[in-house]
Amino acid sequence: MRITEDLNKLITILPKTIQPILQNHKKKNTLIEIIMDLGRRPEARFPNHQEYLSPSQVSWQDLDYSIKKLSQFTDDDRAGIEKTLHRISCIRNREGLIIGLTCRVGRALYGTINGIRDLLESRKSILILGQPGVGKTTMIREIARVLANEMERRVVIIDTSNEIAGDSNIPHLGIGRARRMQVQKTDLQHDVMIQAVENHMPEVIIIDEIGTELETLAAQTIAERGVQLIGTAHGNFLGSLIKNPTLADLVGGIQYVTLSDEEAKRRGTQKSIIERKKIPAFDLAIELNERYLWTIHENVEKSIDILLQGFEPKLQVRRINPKQNIEIFLTNSIFQKITKTNLNTFHNNWKKQKWKNKKNIKWALRNNKNNQKSTKLDKKLKIFVYSISKRILERYLKKEIIKFEFSQKLHLADIILVTNLHFRKNSNLKKYAKKTKIPVLTIKNNTFKKAKNNNSLIRQ
Repeated sequence: MRITEDLNKLITILPKTIQPILQNHKKKNTLIEIIMDLGRRPEARFPNHQEYLSPSQVSWQDLDYSIKKLSQFTDDDRAGIEKTLHRISCIRNREGLIIGLTCRVGRALYGTINGIRDLLESRKSILILGQPGVGKTTMIREIARVLANEMERRVVIIDTSNEIAGDSNIPHLGIGRARRMQVQKTDLQHDVMIQAVENHMPEVIIIDEIGTELETLAAQTIAERGVQLIGTAHGNFLGSLIKNPTLADLVGGIQYVTLSDEEAKRRGTQKSIIERKKIPAFDLAIELNERYLWTIHENVEKSIDILLQGFEPKLQVRRINPKQNIEIFLTNSIFQKITKTNLNTFHNNWKKQKWKNKKNIKWALRNNKNNQKSTKLDKKLKIFVYSISKRILERYLKKEIIKFEFSQKLHLADIILVTNLHFRKNSNLKKYAKKTKIPVLTIKNNTFKKAKNNNSLIRQ
């Protein structure tokens, strides 16, 4: 995998006291960003740690030295270095003076999208989701190069902050033959998106960080005109966009619908339900969990419909292992994905919340043991788990006095363990449990925040 980054050009804009430290640093090739805040020691941030670069505090002179070597800051407080992909963002005080700098290292990585190359050949519009810093911009830069150079498509990039193609009138080589349109002001990004379609006849439009209602509307307009759209948005997973009123229209939007009594009875739901409002602007969605780990929704329309019904869609997970081999498998929920791929760093907040339920789960199983005739010390209790991580359960229950195993088939389970929210929305699971009389243990929603009450796992 070939990398071009021009790291030396970024180091030269830093104060001379920390330049030699970074030049000789053993891990400088994995550097993410340098932080300089007035009155604090400068920091270097790496993927797994951060460290101070100097015992001296950053002064006004240090900030002024760096600012004079940059291009002018735009209305979004971002600047760049000529003919590089590095991004420098500033922090201002109430008077407008710059008191802090975040120097993000920009890299063009070739070969990073080999695991999803077939999705580009499908010519479907693709939405890329992920947390800040996970590599969305690097990914779409490589997508632009592959589409323009290798697939010979007419590609136009809407580069609002000059982050995709660099801070120069001449685009960086990292985007290949793709054309780049710059945006004078961030609030005019949606206008430039429409201009690209009307004036330059693109086959593909690439846009980074869709974040406003006008940009969402422009994305829908582009999709309706038959142009392939590839965009990014901040969000951990596809379901989070449904709850975001600004970005919900990217995946079709939502609306409340009142059903008739007969229809509600046929569906097994309440009369007032939530449904998708229109066709999504994107056909595919890629959740970028880590740099080489992707969760793929092959049909956004179907995935949104399933999520609104309270179920988990079937997801395709791809990753590149240390041997550079591509692994692909299917899973029904995001929590099973954590189990199969051993993602210890993924969704940390969710894990911490589940750890609080350790005592509650043990208490429920012990109580259930006394009520199950088939459960003996020499027989394993078969547990069917829904919407809860098996890995976390197993970690804390493997030393329990009860012998247990996870059942992959619902009809073979002795008990069902599910969150209250999912059990309430899953009418099929309710009907099956009632019909087969399999005990159901539910975790109340409030136990995710308050796990003080041992009765928070209750038998239904």
